[in-house]
Amino acid sequence: MGSLGLGSLCRGSYRRSTCGRCELGSQSAVPARCSFLGEDQRFAGDVPYVMFVDRVRIEVAAGRGGNGCLSFRRERYVPRGGPDGGDGGHGGSVLIVAKPGVDNLSALVHRKTWKAERGQHGRGSAQHGRSGKDLIILVPPGTVVLDAQQEFVVKDLVLPSEQVVAARGGKGGKGNARFKTSTHQAPREFTLGEEGEHRLLVLELKMIADVGLVGKPNAGKSTLLSRLSRARPRIADYPFTTKTPNLGRVQIDMDRSFLMADIPGLIEGAHEGVGLGHEFLRHIERAGILIHLVEPTPIDGTDPVANYLAIRNELVQYGESLEGRPEIIVVTKAELPGADEVQVRLADATERDVLLISAVTGQGLNQLTASVARTLDRFAGKQSS
Repeated sequence: MGSLGLGSLCRGSYRRSTCGRCELGSQSAVPARCSFLGEDQRFAGDVPYVMFVDRVRIEVAAGRGGNGCLSFRRERYVPRGGPDGGDGGHGGSVLIVAKPGVDNLSALVHRKTWKAERGQHGRGSAQHGRSGKDLIILVPPGTVVLDAQQEFVVKDLVLPSEQVVAARGGKGGKGNARFKTSTHQAPREFTLGEEGEHRLLVLELKMIADVGLVGKPNAGKSTLLSRLSRARPRIADYPFTTKTPNLGRVQIDMDRSFLMADIPGLIEGAHEGVGLGHEFLRHIERAGILIHLVEPTPIDGTDPVANYLAIRNELVQYGESLEGRPEIIVVTKAELPGADEVQVRLADATERDVLLISAVTGQGLNQLTASVARTLDRFAGKQSS
């Protein structure tokens, strides 16, 4: 009997685990516990827990072209009817399309091979075979399509409705009617359909956001996102509450808004993959500006200024031009004692303006939103020039 894993459906019987990161017992019962997330995953009827997936490896195979037909016209009172073999249909291609509203790659996890329809063979009476239908794979905007074997970027699907032909379908074969000439009136030549392309691809999602929130775990990133937007990320009073990136749209005024991304907390060594650093840092590569949140009284007793410098160093070491990205430094949890002192110390250490906010009381949130708007305007002006 197969085990029940994250992503399985409870329909009165056990199914094989599709999580890939869990090692559940063979007699696991609902609710199951995922050893990767470390949380109870409860299922309500047929609605499973939907996990966030930002990287997936798939195999795509285009359809083969149909064969050409060898045929001669056979009809009463029509002697020497001549060749009438039709062409084979073209094989379908595999297209990858960026579609707004698709937020992650979870729909691709449970299907590793994507095959387009093959073309039908040609037939007599000069009937051409039907071409195979194209197979369309929908992904979120911001998905990078990489060739897993040759290790190069096939296409970066940044804009909505952008698409790329991941595997081109094979051409259909030619029927013997194609080879008819005035001196070769009964040809027996025909060609077979071509094989479609076959590739191994890696799809990697880099979230598209105007603003990226960075900082140590428990710095208040999710709380700030929930206060400024309608996003509802998971919030708790312990570190590493956020396990997946979250997006929210912040309204500046009636006509202007910006997209804000909250990524899970970073720790030292994140640029080398410590704490799944590489899994999360790539989500702020496209962010126009960064908001660096600093907790005034870390629960581990570390120094807030040292924490800022450590995360700043991780951004520099990671590369991808994050070092030169516009940054707004913010001290959170202004309602706590000592937050004012940390603001002054951080301003002296960085020689830059440091904002002080409280997502609980609302202190400084309007000032932060206005600062983001001004920085985005300057950033857009530099890009246009």
